[in-house]
Amino acid sequence: MRAVEFQKYGEPEVLTVVTVDVPEPGPGQVSIDVAYAGVNFADLKARAEGYRVPRLPYVPGLEVSGRVRALGAGVTGLAVGQEVVALTESGAYAEVAVADATTVFPLPAGLDARIAATLPTVLPTAYALVHSVGRLQPGETLLVQGAAGGIGTAVGQLARAAGAGAVYGVVSSAAKAAYAKEHGYDEVYVGAFQEPVRQATGGRGVDLVLDPVGGDTLRAGLASLAVFGRLVSFGNASSAEPWTVGQPELYPLGVSVSGFSILTLAATDPAALRRLTERAFAKAADGTVALPVTAEFALEDAARAHRLMGGRTSTGKLLLRVGA
Repeated sequence: MRAVEFQKYGEPEVLTVVTVDVPEPGPGQVSIDVAYAGVNFADLKARAEGYRVPRLPYVPGLEVSGRVRALGAGVTGLAVGQEVVALTESGAYAEVAVADATTVFPLPAGLDARIAATLPTVLPTAYALVHSVGRLQPGETLLVQGAAGGIGTAVGQLARAAGAGAVYGVVSSAAKAAYAKEHGYDEVYVGAFQEPVRQATGGRGVDLVLDPVGGDTLRAGLASLAVFGRLVSFGNASSAEPWTVGQPELYPLGVSVSGFSILTLAATDPAALRRLTERAFAKAADGTVALPVTAEFALEDAARAHRLMGGRTSTGKLLLRVGA
């Protein structure tokens, strides 16, 4: 079968198409004939920095849609030929991928394989940020970094549906700001945000900050919180040194900091991940959330997809078309 792998870390050009053996599912696993694979920023960090890469060569990719090819020992509730979506530990950039059965879900009602491939990492993460970890309450305000990306697009819509008082976003360009405003955001700031957020909230600050960037951006978000506000860290796109926070930042206003990683949750509590994902997918099935596919590439053009996302000009969701 065809797969896209990298044998060394570097720029998008290190991604190459290779022919490898078709993987077989182990106990508790499912193999899937891939229709579409999602492209995520974590894939870029894996290629460039070795993020979560246990060894080389490595086939990136964390989410797919397609049909069940084979079932490993002990798997129940799924059938060969069934249309599914799945969160994978890696290996999604291939014609056949393997996933733990606990992270494989029937194709959500009313969605085709193309749209469904946008969901497995993005929508459960967004749902957790708004509800499970962020605990957004009706009337509260929130600030979202990366508002025009896949997660940001979903968060804006979920927050609006949850009754947010105001949804503020931060992006890197005016074009991204215009896009985000179409997906639930009241105001979107390009670059600097701390002073504009204070002005927009009458000096109060926001109740919830969602940060995938880390470093100085996380610090500025923490300083933008209102009394008893919450910050959720869900990434480190800046590749900054691990952050620490303590009494000087937390005590004055009684703020709190928490974190979320869907990949870590999949490893530590698959049952909790499954419950979260089922609730999140229901929001796509009922029309609360729509995730636009803004660019689609053939599998052999994975480097182009990485170049687009890495150039910070993309919005929404990027897909690889594999066997659709």
